[in-house]
Amino acid sequence: MEIRQAIAADTAALAEIASAALTFDAPDAPALVARLSAPPERRWNVLVTGDLTGCVFASMSRRDPSVGHIDLLAVHPRAQDTGRGRALVAAAEDWLRAEGATEARLAGNPPCYAWPGIDVRYTPAAALAESLGYERYNVAWNMTAELSADVDLSTDADVARLAEAGVGVHAAGPHDRAALLAFIREHWNDSWAWEAEQADGCHYAVRDGEILGFAAWGARPAWFGPMGTAPAARGLGVGRVLLRRCLAEQRAAGQASAQIGWVGPLRFYSRAVGARAERVFWLYRRGLR
Repeated sequence: MEIRQAIAADTAALAEIASAALTFDAPDAPALVARLSAPPERRWNVLVTGDLTGCVFASMSRRDPSVGHIDLLAVHPRAQDTGRGRALVAAAEDWLRAEGATEARLAGNPPCYAWPGIDVRYTPAAALAESLGYERYNVAWNMTAELSADVDLSTDADVARLAEAGVGVHAAGPHDRAALLAFIREHWNDSWAWEAEQADGCHYAVRDGEILGFAAWGARPAWFGPMGTAPAARGLGVGRVLLRRCLAEQRAAGQASAQIGWVGPLRFYSRAVGARAERVFWLYRRGLR
């Protein structure tokens, strides 16, 4: 089976393969392919079968030089159960080894990733990973926030209350981004800063010139996040306002729902906007020695 490195002329075929194979993510598939084809500074590669029925995206971690990631694996339904997925994973592993990886992960490579891991609904992909010796080492989940017109995303009362405490809430414009990105790097990491920089929308809270928290959306198609509040803001209700502001923008952009990715605080999102845990992802890894 011929497997080669993808070229620019394969771009449309990659989107078609992903759209056909990723049945739960078909509308977002072309955007995912485009996103993974332009990651931040890191080593990455795309391999395809010679007949353009399957593809695999692989990249090296920026955090740990010994870790490589298989970011996306897709085989067109008409070519499934023919060994193409297995061959593509093997080819990706060979490339990762050549780049110095001693471990491969079927897990998100922040900040530019498709999903945290393998969505459990893509059962054949999980079965393939386990048949190849990958071990499940973690679990992650997304929450879904409905954005229909009857969902309450109002913030006026909370914004007025915060104003009385000297806290302002603003949409981030181009002139705000440098200070906002510096705040995110100081309190969190470069990955979140990159996502906030790529976001379609971003809001932040400030008091006496000090940024207290932020929330962003659209860095990953249709997703909300990242979001964070500094210790000085906790207990003020800043997070709820920032979340609702972003979701309201996503609704205005035509989204019927939003994915809150790689969630930690289930209770916060459930109480703030009635979000529900929905998508579950298994994270896999195996040694490449």
